Amino acid sequence: MTDRASALAELSTDDPLTQPFGGASPYDEYVRATLLNTLQEPLTEAADEMGFLVTTQVMELWFTLIVYEWRAARDAFRADDLDTAMDALLRSRRGLKALNESWAPIAALTPVQFNGFRAAFGKASGFQSAMHRHMEFLVGQKSAALLRAHSGDPDVHKGLSEAYEEPSLYDEVLNFLHRRGFPVPEHVRWRDVTAPYESDPGVVEVWRRIYAGPQHHPLLRLGEQLTDVAEAITRWRLDHVMVVRRAMGAKPGSAGSAGVKYLEKRAAIAVFPELWEARGAI
Repeated sequence: MTDRASALAELSTDDPLTQPFGGASPYDEYVRATLLNTLQEPLTEAADEMGFLVTTQVMELWFTLIVYEWRAARDAFRADDLDTAMDALLRSRRGLKALNESWAPIAALTPVQFNGFRAAFGKASGFQSAMHRHMEFLVGQKSAALLRAHSGDPDVHKGLSEAYEEPSLYDEVLNFLHRRGFPVPEHVRWRDVTAPYESDPGVVEVWRRIYAGPQHHPLLRLGEQLTDVAEAITRWRLDHVMVVRRAMGAKPGSAGSAGVKYLEKRAAIAVFPELWEARGAI
């Protein structure tokens, strides 16, 4: 008898695990697994479309978790609670690691395999993901034009508008550092938070001071935590480039974008730029 068969044989008719639930299982009521498992509706007979749907839906769930953690971190920095902020950033790093690994089911699609279902999603594109837009806004990559693209969906637009108009996670980090006595320039602290964040020499100097100081200082650990987050975001973008390049080469994207060329431009935008620049000044 196999180990599995032996384990199943040990379950008696009066074992709690074998008792009828009287409806949906408590697990299903909490996790909503049955609902989740009804959300995959392939539109073609292509064998690879199911994997594409599941992968993109799983990514949306990871986006949701990461946004949740970054909001928690932002609020903690605003409250000068470094420990809580660091915990949230650490959890977000774990989410980002899982997000990056979720490319695996579709990472090696050939052009023929991708073309087998590509026409089915018409003008749909991951570029249109509202939750991914939340992520970008939270790291300071704001865009009024991309916010406007969601104006046809009032609920989505409302949530995105709030993220657009609020200080980003990085804005609150810099405000926190200022309150800790570091000379974050006033024009950075009072900048228009709806504008895309751009590197500032004064902020480079702040991070240079932190990195040149004691190597076990809590704020150096903060810098490294943020750098890990920034690196994970960039790696996700670069993997996106490779997945698309492998599946469709240099063809235009499904929503009319430039495809790989657009993704390459996005991947080249530094997240938390001064953290990278400060390294060359030490």
